[in-house]
Amino acid sequence: MTTNIDENIKSFRQIYSDCSDIKMQEMYLGRDASIKCFVAYIEVTCAGSGINNSAFGRFTSYLEGIDRDQVKEVLDKNQAALSEFAHLHTVNEAAQMMLTGDVIFFVDGYPDAFKLPDKGYPAMSIQEIDSEKVIRGSNEGFADSIKINTALIRRRLRSTRLKCKEVKKVLRGHSNVDILYVRDLVKPGLVEDVERNLDSYVIDHVGDSGVLEQFAEAKWYSPFPQYQTTERPDRAVQEILKGKVVILCDNSPEALILPGNFSSFMESSEDWYHRFEMASFLRILRYLAVIMATVLPGLYLAVIRFHTQILPSALILSFAEAREGVPFSSVVELIFLELAFELIREAGVRVPGSLGNAIGIVGGLVIGQAAVEANLVSPIVVMIVALTALGSMTVPNEEFAAAFRLVKYGFLILGGYLGIYGIVLGVYLVIGHLAGLISFGIPYLVPFIKKEQKGSRGEGVLRVPLRKRVLRPLYAREEQKIRLKRKESGS
Repeated sequence: MTTNIDENIKSFRQIYSDCSDIKMQEMYLGRDASIKCFVAYIEVTCAGSGINNSAFGRFTSYLEGIDRDQVKEVLDKNQAALSEFAHLHTVNEAAQMMLTGDVIFFVDGYPDAFKLPDKGYPAMSIQEIDSEKVIRGSNEGFADSIKINTALIRRRLRSTRLKCKEVKKVLRGHSNVDILYVRDLVKPGLVEDVERNLDSYVIDHVGDSGVLEQFAEAKWYSPFPQYQTTERPDRAVQEILKGKVVILCDNSPEALILPGNFSSFMESSEDWYHRFEMASFLRILRYLAVIMATVLPGLYLAVIRFHTQILPSALILSFAEAREGVPFSSVVELIFLELAFELIREAGVRVPGSLGNAIGIVGGLVIGQAAVEANLVSPIVVMIVALTALGSMTVPNEEFAAAFRLVKYGFLILGGYLGIYGIVLGVYLVIGHLAGLISFGIPYLVPFIKKEQKGSRGEGVLRVPLRKRVLRPLYAREEQKIRLKRKESGS
């Protein structure tokens, strides 16, 4: 950057040549119109018709009433009293900062450019959550703007100890990434490990937080997510207060929560809003549903192919009668119907609007009924597949549920060709794999494999009463374990 504005303008125009969406304009300000200025902004990010009420409008109006010899003092001291008024020392820095959605301003004779805040990029506003439905609790979800998402968390956690570190990620896209944590709760070194992990790769663009998640996972080949995701600000705050770290990515309504562990994926946001009896019952139901969604198809094949003696005679005869006339083996029959329901599920997600729900319901009924009437599958298999699908839908986290939907096919093959021994082998392999996963120093199966203190219970299958949950889980610092204490009388 030089004091000659013409050279600065030439360099800036060269950087943004052939960019019709970048608006650049020269103007003359000052009391005698002797101050040459230059303004640049992205077309949709400037206030347009309301420019006089914007920060840029107020700034130019202020410059119109001063003399040339007053310019330096006005700019050095920000006498126009603008928030986010920043000095930029190079033309490249000015060109880069304009991409945040702000206005860039050059003044003749001054060796810096200036960033002036404006309305920024258009973005989807805060909306109701679809993927993490709750009966009780807030229905407010994250937006696509990282600034809005940060504000949603800070509105719920009004503490000076809540910190937000900004990380500039990638080579070309320059995506913003925010790391949020409570300073005195997070364990020493965790935030530094997260930053080091994020900086270990350089890629062109981060379109969603899912890209960061895949690069940051220690065991990338595992189908189980090692970062928890949420679209709910209240859930993000709950996890931050446990001593965890939340990562927000610009242009993404999904927050990443780490360390991730099995029990957190099985919790719903409303678990802590319900009474403990009902919340515990629902958690038990979810764990049973996960087992059913994973093991049931393989267990059915193991029983009817190898271990029919464990079933009552009437039930065996019923199964045999239902399969009469089916031309395929039971393994092929079950795989065929499972894949058909996966196709219906995928089509329901991709078709827009309410038509997607109709396709899921009608498609399942039509295909299931038609396949039974055509003797392609037996009625009991339709029931098995339906129960499996319902079980996977009870998991609060869709990404976590998808892992079990994939593992299910492994159990199906093992049970279909090895019987109960195959099911036992599959359970051993899955539990062994989960036990080997570690997310930023925390075992994936906590608290099942690492006993916590009595007062920190409630993170597993059963939810204890809130008044008994006096300690934070092991993610938090030892000196900050107490989360709840009763006031002494008279205090």
